[in-house]
Amino acid sequence: MAENEGAAPQAQAPQVKMNVLAQYVRDMSFENILAQKGAQGDVQPDVQIQVNLDAKKRTAEHQYESAIKLNVTSKSKESGDTLFVLEIDYAGIFQIEGIPEEQLHPFLLIECPRMIFPFLRRIVSDVTRDGGFPPLNLETIDFVALYRNELARRQQAEAGKKLDA
Repeated sequence: MAENEGAAPQAQAPQVKMNVLAQYVRDMSFENILAQKGAQGDVQPDVQIQVNLDAKKRTAEHQYESAIKLNVTSKSKESGDTLFVLEIDYAGIFQIEGIPEEQLHPFLLIECPRMIFPFLRRIVSDVTRDGGFPPLNLETIDFVALYRNELARRQQAEAGKKLDA
C-alpha cells in the first residue's frame, strides 16, 4: 500500500506555485488642476478611469512582471473642467512555476493583477486624499472581462487587416 501512495502524486497535475517577490510604483503623476486654477464653490466630480495591463518575462528563471496602468481623470459635472489627473503604473514581480505555457499569458494578465490590485487601490485612495480631494476608492476590476475584451479587440483588428489586404 505504501508503493501506491507514493505513485499517486505523480499522476496529478503539476502544483502551481506563485510568490509575489516585489511590488512597486514604476511611474506616477498627480496633477491637481483645480488648485492651480482656484476653487469655485462646490464641485461635483465625474471620474473616468482607463485600465491597461502589461506583462513580461524577466531575465531570472520563472520570474515575470505584471503591471496595471491607470489613467484617472476627474472632471466637473457642471462645467466639464478637469479637476485632477492621476496616472499610475504599478507593477509586481512574481515567481511562477507549474503553469502550462498556454495558460501563462492569461495568468499574468488576470491572476497577477488581481493579487496587486488592493495595494494599487490603497495608493490611489491616499494620493487623491493627499492631493486635496475625497479619497477615490476604486471599484473592483474584473480582470477576466478586461482580458476577454482585449482578446476580442485584437481578433477584430486582425480580421480588419485581412479584409484590407
